[in-house]
Amino acid sequence: MGKPYHVYQRRQLIRSYISVVVSIGLVLFVVGVLGLLVLNTQRVAQHVKEQIVLTVFLDDQAKEVEVEQLKTMLALAPFTKSALFISKAQAAQEHSAEIGEDFMDFLGYNPLKDAIDLRLKGSYVNTLSVDSISTMISDRSYVSEVVYDRPLIGLLNENIERISLLLLISCGFFLIVSILLINNSIRLSIYAKRMVIKTMQLVGARKGFIRRPFVRRYVLLGLLSALLACGGIWGLLQVAIDYVPNLSELMDIETILMAFGGVVLLSFVITSLSATLATQRYLNLKTDFLY
Repeated sequence: MGKPYHVYQRRQLIRSYISVVVSIGLVLFVVGVLGLLVLNTQRVAQHVKEQIVLTVFLDDQAKEVEVEQLKTMLALAPFTKSALFISKAQAAQEHSAEIGEDFMDFLGYNPLKDAIDLRLKGSYVNTLSVDSISTMISDRSYVSEVVYDRPLIGLLNENIERISLLLLISCGFFLIVSILLINNSIRLSIYAKRMVIKTMQLVGARKGFIRRPFVRRYVLLGLLSALLACGGIWGLLQVAIDYVPNLSELMDIETILMAFGGVVLLSFVITSLSATLATQRYLNLKTDFLY
């Protein structure tokens, strides 16, 4: 004997809900990943900029008190991320280790200079600010020169702006796509129940009474999809951190929670609006046009 029709109908309904949850979850996953990238763009850009080093070379005749004053000034300056003093002896030792032999044996003296490796905060790493800082430091009589890669700084800022703009455009595009896909998934699901909607209306049920359970059901399905998407994003982050350990320094829990909150909020807004509009459409549709 065949299975009762209501069992078959229940299974079809469950499959329909699973399809809606999976489709919405996949879309929210992609949007959530892009949103997380956008939120971390500034942090990543700051981290990359702070790897730029300004090397301040000091005169051999520089007095110890002058060097200490410069080190203290740089350490307390608002633009400083870190300032590391490297003596000429230390620099010679590191250079000899790199080339595999002691170059001073050939020269008979140490041609290197005492130096300070200065790393700036990301917000100061632009050609205008770096030039100004370099000039301010170079004006001191005991500073030999300040060396930095000016073209690299300009190119770095240009590329960061381009990547940021590209991410914003991509996120906006996928946001629109997600709205359309989620809306279509819900509309197709509610389309299968258009007869039930119209039947309830014909027996005297109010529109709000008919619409409410549909909206509630698809909001719950949307929230379930959001939770699945957040779980997928979290899993992807853990895998990415295993391959790139330094990535954990660029991903703080507040940003991740903000991205998760955005995914949940997006799911709630889209599913509630889509379910309301789709249900209202069949409530307003004449019986003759249901077929």
